[in-house]
Amino acid sequence: MKTSKAVRYTASIFMLMLLLLTATGCTDKFIVLDPKGPIADQQKDLMLVSTVLCSIVIVPVLILSAVIMWRYRDKKGRKASYTPEWEHSTKLETIWWGIPIIIVFAIAVITVKGTYALEPSKPLASEKKPLTIQVTSLDWKWLFQYPEQGIATVNYVQIPEDVPIRFEITADAPMNSFWIPQLGGQMYAMSGMAMTLYLQADEQGEYMGSGANYTGKDFAKMYFTTKATSQEAFDEWVQDVKASSPELTLDGYKKLAEPAASEVLAYSAFPEGLFEMTVTKYASSHNHGLSWNEIQNIRPEQ
Repeated sequence: MKTSKAVRYTASIFMLMLLLLTATGCTDKFIVLDPKGPIADQQKDLMLVSTVLCSIVIVPVLILSAVIMWRYRDKKGRKASYTPEWEHSTKLETIWWGIPIIIVFAIAVITVKGTYALEPSKPLASEKKPLTIQVTSLDWKWLFQYPEQGIATVNYVQIPEDVPIRFEITADAPMNSFWIPQLGGQMYAMSGMAMTLYLQADEQGEYMGSGANYTGKDFAKMYFTTKATSQEAFDEWVQDVKASSPELTLDGYKKLAEPAASEVLAYSAFPEGLFEMTVTKYASSHNHGLSWNEIQNIRPEQ
């Protein structure tokens, strides 16, 4: 039984829509393309420019593929010319090799410039002093320490808007990837290393953050909320955490580091040098026994 053309076209359109919905996760927008900070905004521009340049090659190829299949289809009385001896055209060779080469070169130049401009450890230009937050990837949770404020949180981070944030990132568990899509790209969290990532929120709001690496059974629960507020609201939050939250002791940290998912937690204090201790306890195998100060001195951003 043959199906009508209308049925085939309808089925094709339905499958295309289903594919698009599956690829987008049925979300109402792409958060990566909705930046809320200077780093994410520049990264979005880089992605869009690269996509447009690639489309100059991809779109004509897709269109020509459809045209060729239609024009040379097996059909009685078709008028397409039959040229079995044709094998070379200097003009066509120049077009389909020259244009991609030019585009690849353009993408390479733009990507290299963007890569250097968006170096993660490069401080952001700002009149305000950066806020340092030390991030530790655990199984399966994120620990955030505020060394200047003396507080810590789990699976929640609050920052003031328009203030550069200097994230120092490590892991006391399998390697993971720290990611706040609307503020910037990913940065790996690795044991024995302290990676630096500068981000900034240009406006108040709540932004999704997560781990971007598979690390075991509950890796999907390694998400956190990043809340950007005014400086006044941030200061009030710090004081509230100090006044109403328990302290994180060394024994408490050892318990927290055990493999398990966690709810949002807050601590009014944490052991001095906890982040440095976490980094250096693995450093002997990665850095030949260098101390934390020596590790700091050889970091490129210093």
